[in-house]
Amino acid sequence: MNMMNAMETKTVGSSSSVDGGTNHRRRRRTAGKQPPSRQNSFSQDIGHAAAETYLITRLSFTLLRYLGVGYRWINRLFALACYAILLMPGFLQVAYHYFFSSQVQRSVIYGDQPRNRLDLFLPTNSDGQKPVVVFVTGGAWIIGYKAWGSLLGRQLAERNIIVACIDYRNFPQGTISDMVNDVSNGISFVYNNIDDYGGDPKRIYLMGQSAGAHISSCVLLEQAIKESTGESTSWSVSQLKAYFGLSGGYNLFNLVDHFHSRGLYRSIFLSIMEGKESFKQFSPEVRVKDPRIRDAISLLPPIILFHGTSDQSIPSDASKAFVDALQGVGAKAELILYKGKTHTDLFLQDPLRGGKDDLFDHIVSVIHAEDKEALANDAMAPPRKRLVPEILLRIASHISPF
Repeated sequence: MNMMNAMETKTVGSSSSVDGGTNHRRRRRTAGKQPPSRQNSFSQDIGHAAAETYLITRLSFTLLRYLGVGYRWINRLFALACYAILLMPGFLQVAYHYFFSSQVQRSVIYGDQPRNRLDLFLPTNSDGQKPVVVFVTGGAWIIGYKAWGSLLGRQLAERNIIVACIDYRNFPQGTISDMVNDVSNGISFVYNNIDDYGGDPKRIYLMGQSAGAHISSCVLLEQAIKESTGESTSWSVSQLKAYFGLSGGYNLFNLVDHFHSRGLYRSIFLSIMEGKESFKQFSPEVRVKDPRIRDAISLLPPIILFHGTSDQSIPSDASKAFVDALQGVGAKAELILYKGKTHTDLFLQDPLRGGKDDLFDHIVSVIHAEDKEALANDAMAPPRKRLVPEILLRIASHISPF
C-alpha cells in the first residue's frame, strides 16, 4: 500500500508534462541547429538549485527508509557524510557549473512519465556536429539521478563531446521494467532531437555506470531483440557506435546475495527486479546465451566494459563474466580492468584528481578514433584542473561506504 501511494503521488502532474514535452519539442524543431540560449534570471536559477537539492535530499531519505536505520546503516550514513564533506571542494565547483553554466541545458523533457527529464552538457565550440554520449547514472536503482553525471558531462564537453544524462523513475516510483522503458525513451529523444543541439545522430555512444550500466545494458539487448524480430522501434541499436559499461552488474542471479550482504536486502531487491521470475529477462549475461536471440547478438555495437579490481559494491568478476558470455556468442566485447580501483575511484575520485585519467582518455580516444583533427586537439589539450586536494581524496577513498 505504501508503494502504491508513493507511485500515485509521484504521478500527479504527468499530463502537464506531456503538454510541456510536446511544446518543448515543437520549439526545438523550429530553433535551427544552434542550442537555445539560456535566459533564466539569477533568482530562477537559485530556485531551481533549491528544488534540485530538495529532490536529492528526498532520494537519500527514501533510500534510508527502505534500508532501515540499524547499526550497519548508521555507520554507513556517517561514512557517507564524511566522504561527501571531504570531496565537497570538488562537488561545489561541479554544482556551480551545473546550475549556472550556459552550456548546461537542465531538465529537458523527453517523455510523459515522472522523472522523464535529461540534462545536456554542450561544448563551447558550436562549429560542426559533435559526437554524443548518452549517459545513464547509477544509484542502486533507488537514488539514481541525472545530476550524478555532472562531472562526466562537464569534462567530456571540454573535449567537444555532447553528453545527455538521462533521468529515470527509481524504486518505489517504478520497478526495473519502468526504468528500462524510461531510458529507452530517453535514447529515442536524443536520436530524434540531438541535431537541434549540434549533435551528430550518426555518432551516438551509450554509457552506464553501476546500476545505470545494468539498466542501459538491458535496454541495449532488448532493443536488439525487437529489431531482430522486425518490431517497429523509434530508434535503432545499429545507430550506436559503441557501448561503455562502467562498474556494472549484469547477472541478477549472482548479485542478489552479494547485495543482501551489503545491506540492499533481498526483499527490496526482489521488489525492484519484479521478483526472481524476472531475473533472466533483466540479466543480460544470461540472456545473451539464449540461442533464440542469436540474430539480435549480431546487431549489438562494440561493447567495452570498465571495472576496478578492488570494487566491493559490484565485484569486477561481474564484468568479466559478461564479456566472456558476449564473446562466447560472437559479440564484439572487451574488458579493461583497473588494478586497485574501487567502485567510486573511476567515476569520482580520479576525475576530481584532474590531470591524466586513463579511463577518461580511453573513452575519448574511442569516440574520436575516426576524427584526426579531434585526436590532434586531444593530444594538445591542457591537463584537466584538479578539483580536490590529494590528501582529501586519499582519505575519502579509505572511508568510502561504497
